[in-house]
Amino acid sequence: MNPSMKIKIAIFGGSGYGGSELLRILLFHPNAEIVLVTANESAGKLVGEVHKNLFGLTDLRFETAPDDLSTLDADLAFFALPHGQAISLAPKLPKNIKIIDLSGDFRIDDAEIFQKYYKLEKSDIQSEFVYGLTETNREKVKTADKIANPGCFATATLLALSPLVAKNLISGKVIVDAKTGSSGSGVKPAPNTHHPQRMNSFYAYKPFTHQHVPEIEQCLRSVGSFETDLVFMTHSLPVSRGIFASCYAELNEEISVAELKAIYQDFYQDSFFVRLTDGSPDINWVKNTNFCDIAVNVQGKQVVVFSAIDNLVKGAAGQAVQNMNLMFGLDEKTGLILVGSNP
Repeated sequence: MNPSMKIKIAIFGGSGYGGSELLRILLFHPNAEIVLVTANESAGKLVGEVHKNLFGLTDLRFETAPDDLSTLDADLAFFALPHGQAISLAPKLPKNIKIIDLSGDFRIDDAEIFQKYYKLEKSDIQSEFVYGLTETNREKVKTADKIANPGCFATATLLALSPLVAKNLISGKVIVDAKTGSSGSGVKPAPNTHHPQRMNSFYAYKPFTHQHVPEIEQCLRSVGSFETDLVFMTHSLPVSRGIFASCYAELNEEISVAELKAIYQDFYQDSFFVRLTDGSPDINWVKNTNFCDIAVNVQGKQVVVFSAIDNLVKGAAGQAVQNMNLMFGLDEKTGLILVGSNP
């Protein structure tokens, strides 16, 4: 792609947290031109009226989604909609428009598993979607027309475990203890997800039933041999942004910390947005950025890998833009040098 060319972008679902982050990033992306942003309940309102952090930065207004999508003039459509909506809208777009979906509508290959976790029938166009975990699927993303953006928990977990699976080092059960901020539950408050209910509390949810479990298992099997049991448990953090995952595994051989670090450094040598840290990552270091910070620790055959991401950026909108960059032949870092704050 010519570095000076613009990608005409339509965003479906711009009023939620994921849509807000897409707007925050794309409004300042040198190759992005937003031609449509939908939000039915906010139709007619300026983007800056709904997302106060963008007040005065754009003249864009939210619109209702067109009844006839066949005439949409765009190069790329982002779907930042609740589960179950993109699956019906995506087939109605012109064939020349590339798609990146931030929901779970196209992540799962197996129709029976997809129905079990999402209560939806698999779409006929599922096979056209490439799983968009950039760091493990970069070459396929580059040539894809349709991307299923990974889930936030899946991103943090997969980036933590993929180097071990790729080297076929895991021999025993894998346990993932993952914690997330309240923004992961979306903009509309509900019992147990509304921040006032969470801010002074801590609890687990969805034991053995979280929808990201089959996504994680599916992706790990594509990275290497992964036939072991995965115990995946999610918890509610009393913060608004961030995911912290502690991943425990047993290796098939003893390995030193230095050797383990070398494996991760080699695996992510071409991945700018994965940073290897000492000690423990901290969600404060990655908030508002597209980075995933990872730390590894080992004792004999027992290993623990910590990973931290911003659930709305690397776990959603940032990774989506990273994939967009690759799909259009741009440097994947374009528009994504987002620096966190300290403190």
